[in-house]
Amino acid sequence: MFDMSWVSLCWPETPIEPGATVAVLISHLGFWSLNASRIVYVIQEQGPIEKYGFAYGTLANHSEIGEERFTVEFNQDDQTVWFDLYAYSRPRIAARFAYPFSRILQRRFAGDSKAAMYRVVNRLR
Repeated sequence: MFDMSWVSLCWPETPIEPGATVAVLISHLGFWSLNASRIVYVIQEQGPIEKYGFAYGTLANHSEIGEERFTVEFNQDDQTVWFDLYAYSRPRIAARFAYPFSRILQRRFAGDSKAAMYRVVNRLR
């Protein structure tokens, strides 16, 4: 989901567990920004529909205030896989000055994240 040329996950070996701190390094407008977050919960459900995911909340040095959740579901009955990216946020002071650009980056991340998941799923077929 972070297989994008303009985004790097710091640190990819971080365990997916509540309290773990991660950051996203983003290249935009000729510079890099580092946005830190903390994993706030993990989802792991078994049954006819298996669900796995996690959510992280932004930390003080993040350009936004909010939460982002990533989940993958596998429906055993019809063998379908669903990827869900849910986010809500509001800009901090620096991001307010570039609000339209911030929203463009968020939409780009959502689209590129979906494309990255699609590539992974198609490699597994």
